[in-house]
Amino acid sequence: MKKILLTLIPLLFLLTAEAQTTDSARNSNNMVFTSVEHAPEYPGGISQFYKFLAKYMRYPAAAKENNTEGRVIVTMVVEKDGSLSDVHVVKGIGSNCDEEAVRLVKLSSPWKPGIQNGHAVKVQYTLPIIFELGN
Repeated sequence: MKKILLTLIPLLFLLTAEAQTTDSARNSNNMVFTSVEHAPEYPGGISQFYKFLAKYMRYPAAAKENNTEGRVIVTMVVEKDGSLSDVHVVKGIGSNCDEEAVRLVKLSSPWKPGIQNGHAVKVQYTLPIIFELGN
C-alpha cells in the first residue's frame, strides 16, 4: 500500500504542475501589455491618424453651443490582429465630445499590432483627441 501511495504522490504532483503551466501559458497569451518593444501604430503613422480624425470628426452641437474645447484622453487595446477593443474615455470634457472621440477611434481602420519578443501582442494604448473650435 505504501508503494502505491509513494508512486501516486509524485504522479499527482506532476499532473498539478502541468495544469499550472498550461494555465500560465494561456494567461500570457491573453496578457495585455502597456509597454512593448514596438508600439502599435496606425497605418501611415500617428500623423495619418490625426488626418483621419480631422476628416471624420463631427463636432458635437452641444460642444459648439457651450464653446467646449479641450483634450479627451482615450484608451484602447490594440489586439494581436490590429483590431481595437475596450475603447473608453479616461479623461473627458463632456458636451458629447467624449462619445465622439470613442466613435472616431472605433471607426478607424485596424492598427499595426504591438510587437514583443518578435510576436504580435495585445497592447493598451492611450491617446489624446483634441477638440478645438475654429474661428
